[in-house]
Amino acid sequence: MSGGDRGRAGVGALTSLVAWTVLLCGLWLWARDMTGGPGLPPLAFGATAGRAEAGAGAGRAEPAELPPPRAPLAGDAAPESVTVDAAGVTAEVVPRGLDGDGGVEAPPFEAPELVGWYADGAAPGAEGAAVLVGHRDTESAPAVFHELADVEPGDRVRVRRTDGQVALFTVDDVRTVPRAGFDPDEVYGQRTRGAAELRLLTCGGAFDPNGGGYAANVVVSAYLTGVAV
Repeated sequence: MSGGDRGRAGVGALTSLVAWTVLLCGLWLWARDMTGGPGLPPLAFGATAGRAEAGAGAGRAEPAELPPPRAPLAGDAAPESVTVDAAGVTAEVVPRGLDGDGGVEAPPFEAPELVGWYADGAAPGAEGAAVLVGHRDTESAPAVFHELADVEPGDRVRVRRTDGQVALFTVDDVRTVPRAGFDPDEVYGQRTRGAAELRLLTCGGAFDPNGGGYAANVVVSAYLTGVAV
């Protein structure tokens, strides 16, 4: 390889790294918020959160239009896969822990088709607000949650668990929440004490190619309405 080729290769590698850093910025911010980063409240499992003002989104359906909630499942089964037909998603779910900065680790760079589960929180289907995160895109192609903003209230989410049960969720709220003034307690907090809830998150809003990343987060909220085997 010539010196010029090596130089171009080095620039390409740096560009790729910068691109991934920008795309993952939103995920890192969610993680900091969810795990009580400096100056931020902790994720409010078991508390009844209020309603946050948010940007454009499908909004929340009226309760009369949606099926009733189901009692939570046992909490000792991890998620294996998630299916969201309205967003074209059928994906493996992998547990993620905390990184050195106290945030939830995003799915691996090399596997943008995976969905990450915050394993230190609630399991999908169990009491609490379970959190699943995924990338919107890579530097060159759509990623697993690219179409998440197309989900609407009333759509279904299916999560297969390690106990063989499939937790069936109904979406009741879809919002695009600006990063500026983001309140994790409002977004991630459990809305109904004793309920099994689910949050699906990815990047959203306008994208700043000069290093600012995405300006918002797409937040899909759902609650347990059934179970299958």
